[in-house]
Amino acid sequence: MKSDPVVTLALALQHGLSEEEYERILQILGRTPTYPELGVFSVMWSEHCSYKNSIAELKTLPRSGGRMLAEAGAENAGLVDIGHGLAVAFKIESHNHPCAVEPYQGAATGVGGIMRDIFTMGARPIASLDSLHFGSLSIARNRYLLDGVVRGIGDYGNCLGIPTVAGEVIFHHGYSQNPIINCMAVGVVNKDRIASAVAKGEGNTVIIFGSRTGRDGIHGATFASEEISEESESKRSSVQVGDPFAEKLLLEATLELVRSDALIGIQDMGAAGITCSSSEMAAHGKSGIEIDLDKVPLREEGMSAYEILLSESQERMLTVVKKGYEGEAERILDHWELLHERLGHVTIDGMMRVSHQGEVVCEIPANELALGGGAPVYHRQAKRPMSLDQTNIMNLDPYRQDRDWNVALLELLASPNICDKSWVTQQYDSTVRTNTVLGPGGDAALLRVKGTSLGLAMTTDCNPKFVYLNPRRGAALAVAEAARNISCTGATPIAITNCLNFGNPYKPESFYFFKEAVAGMGEACRIFDTPVTGGNVSFYNESEESMILPTPVIGMLGILENLELRVNSYFQHEGDRIILFGMTGADLGGSEYLYHLHNTLAGDAPPLDLEVELRTQICLREAISRGWIRSAHDCSEGGLAVALVECCILNRKSLIGAAISLGESRLHAADQLFAESASRVILSVDPKHLGEVMALAAESKIPAAEIGKIGSDRIIIGPWVDLEVEKAAYTFYNALPKLLKSAISAE
Repeated sequence: MKSDPVVTLALALQHGLSEEEYERILQILGRTPTYPELGVFSVMWSEHCSYKNSIAELKTLPRSGGRMLAEAGAENAGLVDIGHGLAVAFKIESHNHPCAVEPYQGAATGVGGIMRDIFTMGARPIASLDSLHFGSLSIARNRYLLDGVVRGIGDYGNCLGIPTVAGEVIFHHGYSQNPIINCMAVGVVNKDRIASAVAKGEGNTVIIFGSRTGRDGIHGATFASEEISEESESKRSSVQVGDPFAEKLLLEATLELVRSDALIGIQDMGAAGITCSSSEMAAHGKSGIEIDLDKVPLREEGMSAYEILLSESQERMLTVVKKGYEGEAERILDHWELLHERLGHVTIDGMMRVSHQGEVVCEIPANELALGGGAPVYHRQAKRPMSLDQTNIMNLDPYRQDRDWNVALLELLASPNICDKSWVTQQYDSTVRTNTVLGPGGDAALLRVKGTSLGLAMTTDCNPKFVYLNPRRGAALAVAEAARNISCTGATPIAITNCLNFGNPYKPESFYFFKEAVAGMGEACRIFDTPVTGGNVSFYNESEESMILPTPVIGMLGILENLELRVNSYFQHEGDRIILFGMTGADLGGSEYLYHLHNTLAGDAPPLDLEVELRTQICLREAISRGWIRSAHDCSEGGLAVALVECCILNRKSLIGAAISLGESRLHAADQLFAESASRVILSVDPKHLGEVMALAAESKIPAAEIGKIGSDRIIIGPWVDLEVEKAAYTFYNALPKLLKSAISAE
């Protein structure tokens, strides 16, 4: 177009492309790109869309096998077979950068985007989860971010009618400038009604439907592929604006389209908008696509081809329907009162061809030469930070001094990383659609699959402190903990999705954490037979002041064949015996005890024997399936003492005490109470089944010990802890509201 700027190397650099990448574009096209073409390449070759700095490592993960129905990355979301003619679509993605500058809309559109990934597969969303990381609540901006993100997630999910059933909220000063906001969604689909993001069949019609296109969200993908800086606040226009009521109409219309005879393929317009959906669908179908931007319904006057192509306005879909079936598709869209237009058609020449005001403004190969996997792939340098050597070998004995352990335990129960998060979860509807059996607050959520005996278990997990200290082992520990949480409900882990939140990949010491974490994740997933169905990489989570802790969030799915065999996390029956699976070691490294009570992040991540972890979980599930287990609770943040208290108080309506004896040990009290050793589960058992559980553990070659008995109104742990249950519960349940109130009052 005449008003477009002249494309030069300098302009390409401003778009986030390198000189080498610009030269490659010139070679692909055989000419200088138009301004819209430069915009297309800049978003499609951004890290957010192309994974150019991460794909080489991601391909080392187990990406097929098990119950998977589609290889990782082949569709909008992962897809696994759960039997009964059904499949589950699930995925997790980040919206970190948008939330850093506009937390409410950033979080809301994060939920909306991940939901569209699910229902464009033909699956009806049944659950939402999240993993949220913020800086210290003593800083006003972090409280502003927390409030905006939680309201955004709650409002969008509640309006859409999808329950938010599980998640985690973690605080560390490293997230002050870069909150980590990861949203996960899960849906169920009949296996014979699975939709695909594909454009194929010469002459088939391309239809856009949903909301109008505006200038919001332009270059959102490239915004997510750069560091947060003082200029980020000026990029609020890169943050989309969501409308959950429009999304609800999209959901129902899409599912009806999938059931019709008209549909060829469908994809939502997320990152890079029309550009991404049209080029990717053509690439998947080994076809070409031709679209006319003059047909796109606009919200603002005077929008250029560049702006229309790159807009990330929300609640928009692109679909390809069979030639001659356009009327059927349009009747469905009219029924749901959705705006729609015939935008173009499928071709067989492999080109993405775009016209605007009578001119062809974009003509790029949609295949692996350019947009469909043609982005450069880089193998970045990784270098272990020298500072880790000193951190890992730091002597932790000074933190093992005797103290009032009652006070220490109460202080940990009040830690923002451990205390009750009802202030957050009560803003979410966790029971809408009546599928939720176990909701927020337990080890994992558990949902019924109506019409079957099945239960679906799901969780999000990561301890970023462990990943910082030992990225390979820390990522494996995250997978192990997610699997353990799933197993604690009685379900069997079957697959994961991941959201890999790291710093700048061009910095070797930053990329080291990513590369090692991916390796550790792969090792653990192979042991648990939980292939990686897909996910998201979020780099550049750092500012001029700080970098986040490396945060590879694991979203895991499990199946419980008989929902009636589920167990809860909390103690229920006076007189039941308490069993500890697993061994406690001198593992204070990376513990919440060190971080919250001593403001220290040091040592090494706890040792992890994946074979022992696997045997422990198999034994646990077998004991649950035989009806021997009354409750099962993972022992993680805060160590054994915190986990035992949680077992006594997580059933808020019926608190119950316990008396624990840990026997003789050479470990210091700090380790016995607060070490975060891996592979431990606290069980409660009817006395008549005690011998059977212990015999099964011995047969499974896992460490197990009877450590106590349920009853009374006190929590007693060896000679160190003697607390009223009510006092522990009051501290745990009131800590976060009191912390927020006191922080506000102090200003």
